[in-house]
Amino acid sequence: METRRCVFVGVGGQGNLLASRLLGETALFINIPSVVSEIHGMAQRGGIVESAVLLGNVTSPIVSDGEADVLIGFEPLETLRALKKCNKKSVVITNTHPFPPFTVSIGQGTYPSLDKILDLIRSKVDNVIALNGNELAEKAGNPLSLNMVMLGALIGSDTIPIRVDSIKEVISNSTKKAYLDSNLKAFDLGMGETRKLKKV
Repeated sequence: METRRCVFVGVGGQGNLLASRLLGETALFINIPSVVSEIHGMAQRGGIVESAVLLGNVTSPIVSDGEADVLIGFEPLETLRALKKCNKKSVVITNTHPFPPFTVSIGQGTYPSLDKILDLIRSKVDNVIALNGNELAEKAGNPLSLNMVMLGALIGSDTIPIRVDSIKEVISNSTKKAYLDSNLKAFDLGMGETRKLKKV
């Protein structure tokens, strides 16, 4: 298969590392070679966290600048910061709900407007899918299921050769029973929203 390079970026506490691990596990489950790499920023909640999943026969776990096929951003400003990983043909899937850094919350910085962030992203890549993942997670009944929303959005974008039933099986096997229904609902909402946005 053609190699696909997926970069996940967010802040601590949003669950993007789990999302990338689940994607890697699903690939192995259906016999697609995969490599998962993680780059942690500040370890505490709110620090930058980046991970990558490379599908296919790859020799390096690193996604160099301009190499990402898909960028999945859990926070809009972090999506913008990670844009150097993309090229004009990359697909960017971004959450539109801001999680301002600590410096902004204590008045030592300003957070740009969402419109400005999205305009800058759209000026660099042709295909941008922007959705309010936190809103969809709330709708699923679990505010912490943002990572499932974004995983669903990735599958709904049809950018990687992973089938819905395969990844749902891996999610089901990796999720505590108490959260399973809300996680699967969040996944479906993210996937549905992306497919709706693609048709617009």
